[in-house]
Amino acid sequence: MIKLIHITDPHLVPQGEMLHELDPYARLTACVDDILEHHGDAACCVITGDLAHRGEAAAYAALRTQIDRLPFPCFPLVGNHDIRTLVNTALPHVLNDGNGFIQGRLDLGDASLLMLDTLDEGRNGGLYCEQRQAWLTRELDLLGDRPVYLFMHHPPFDIGIPCLDRMSLANPGDFARITAGRNNLRHLFFGHVHRPVCGSWRGIPYSTMRGLNHQVPFDLHTVSPVPKSHEPPAYAVAFLNADQVTVHFHDYLDRSTLVAPTGGAK
Repeated sequence: MIKLIHITDPHLVPQGEMLHELDPYARLTACVDDILEHHGDAACCVITGDLAHRGEAAAYAALRTQIDRLPFPCFPLVGNHDIRTLVNTALPHVLNDGNGFIQGRLDLGDASLLMLDTLDEGRNGGLYCEQRQAWLTRELDLLGDRPVYLFMHHPPFDIGIPCLDRMSLANPGDFARITAGRNNLRHLFFGHVHRPVCGSWRGIPYSTMRGLNHQVPFDLHTVSPVPKSHEPPAYAVAFLNADQVTVHFHDYLDRSTLVAPTGGAK
């Protein structure tokens, strides 16, 4: 069994600044504290983009301060709020596919994680260009039937929330073509939407959850601008087995009191 941590959308600003009346750095620190207390045995952590809110060097430095505390490898990916050059400068050992994109592969036991770069700088929506497509195709061909788990920022499909669907992956058909018929794709983890969402796409199970700072409310009507909410942040703990994938969403700032058992059915 492989245990991994999935974090998304910390939207960091320089320490001491607030964003949407919340403190992103304090929320990230509390997240890492909780992981260290309960999940120090994880194999790795993947952060699926929007590491910083305005792509500032000070925000990436703050991120490094926290991920350096983790006792296992952490792989930060880029989202539409990020700037590749600054991520590469601020975060050592960041993924690199050889073409300057922040994507790569991690082999864990009998499985592999493929972590993708969907950033289209200057746009809120994502893009998976021909160079990135070629890299992913080669990796999938090399892996054959080996179980593969995909991580990316932008979902390659609509989720039914209009303000988010207008800024998903710009070329989902290309992504669908590359992944079609790959029966070894076990799960797709993504970020960007700031909502707990799960389902399947073209036979591939997927999941995402709320980000570490602000959220997007469950609004099936608003197109623009993107509304914000203060729903609690979450991270995910995933257990990857040969015959099962289990993903737990943890509201790590929930301080509600446990209810004492009274007997009988739950």
